[in-house]
Amino acid sequence: MDIIGIVMWPIKWVIELILVIFHTLWTAIGMDPNQGATWVLSIVGLVVVVRAALIPLFVRQIRSQRKMLEIAPELKKIQEKYKGKKDQFSREAMSRETMELYRRAGTNPMSSCLPLLVQMPIFFGLFTVLSEAQKNHAGVGPMNAELAASFAKASLFGVAPLADSFQSAMNSNPQQVVVMVIAAVMVVVMTASQFITQLQIVSKNMSEETKASPAFRQQRILLYVLPLVFAFSGFAFPIGVMFYWLVSNFWTMGQQFLVIRNMPSPGSQAAKDREERLARRGKLLSKDVPVIEIEEKKPTQRQQPVGKNRSKKKSGK
Repeated sequence: MDIIGIVMWPIKWVIELILVIFHTLWTAIGMDPNQGATWVLSIVGLVVVVRAALIPLFVRQIRSQRKMLEIAPELKKIQEKYKGKKDQFSREAMSRETMELYRRAGTNPMSSCLPLLVQMPIFFGLFTVLSEAQKNHAGVGPMNAELAASFAKASLFGVAPLADSFQSAMNSNPQQVVVMVIAAVMVVVMTASQFITQLQIVSKNMSEETKASPAFRQQRILLYVLPLVFAFSGFAFPIGVMFYWLVSNFWTMGQQFLVIRNMPSPGSQAAKDREERLARRGKLLSKDVPVIEIEEKKPTQRQQPVGKNRSKKKSGK
């Protein structure tokens, strides 16, 4: 077993455990264990468990994104201070000042990516579980050979096997047109949901000052790049994996909507909308959203030394 297999083994074991638990639950209430709906609902259960476990990381991500945007003007000042300076001393000084700014603000650029980074191994773990089930291979954990075969043969809407992808359906003989159509629709919906999720932040949860910062321009690039990445890669993913990602995107959209509505960034359009709603209800803001303030050291004015003669004159007055 290679290093990737060693790292993925516990992740796949947990994924199989959650899938089998939900599959057993749905079977116990009378659903057909071999039907696609049973396994699709098991994937939904996997999404709920994973995303619920990631809520603390999501809250940390929101706070980190907000702080990063708030300190964007200070970052710009540091960049302008060392603009054009390419010597090693200037680079090290710029790096030190940047890290000190992150430390005082209590954030770092990687914090905003934590939920996505944590989900990627789960995403590829499910991809591996489905691929092995398609080859009639038992899983590493509770997914025995019988359950693996049932999972591999389960179909979405009864016509699109969860283990098939757009690419495999296109290369099959004869081509499975229905599978290709369903997979293509799922890729489009998955890409659109990813785009809308990012658009929620950019359009409603950023102040005008933030929109003028370099951090906003970087986030706006991600608004278009990330959906395109998933659009092109989605054609190679099995339908079951795309279904997991699609449901996860819907979860993110709903979660993001609640956060932006109830805890908007100061000065953003969402914050103004929230104040208007509270004003119409006759309620005051119960708690102000904290804003990170970076104190700047004011230059101290150097006092001129007073001579002895001037000192005597002043004392004699």
